[in-house]
Amino acid sequence: MTDTPHGPRDEADLLKTFVLQHVASALLIALIFLCVAWELWLAPIRPGGSWLVLKALPLLAPLMGILKGRRYTYQWAPMLVLAYTGAYAVGSALSFGVLSRRLGTVQAGTWAGFLGRLVVCAGAAVQPVIAARACEDVV
Repeated sequence: MTDTPHGPRDEADLLKTFVLQHVASALLIALIFLCVAWELWLAPIRPGGSWLVLKALPLLAPLMGILKGRRYTYQWAPMLVLAYTGAYAVGSALSFGVLSRRLGTVQAGTWAGFLGRLVVCAGAAVQPVIAARACEDVV
């Protein structure tokens, strides 16, 4: 067991946090590449791509915080991710091409998975703080 400023944590909690952080990082990187590939090659609005590829730029804002495991980034990034999840869910429902519909469904599902990982990681980061405050109240 290791002691932290927020209370004791065992190796299982540390391993779980480590795995969740890396899954969230891998999903965010995959989603950035999928956004760029979608607008340039997979299902562009115009042949050869369009300026909509720039919609991947806001995803670079939380990238370093997610990679470094910063709690604050895990708290605000879900608000950004919700916009992308909704856009791709609507896009997959309204698209006429089979490829666009399938890609939209895959991307909306990946966004939802990333959102779930962010919420779980933020919760894992907050649990020791809540436990420490509960211990302070008892003492």
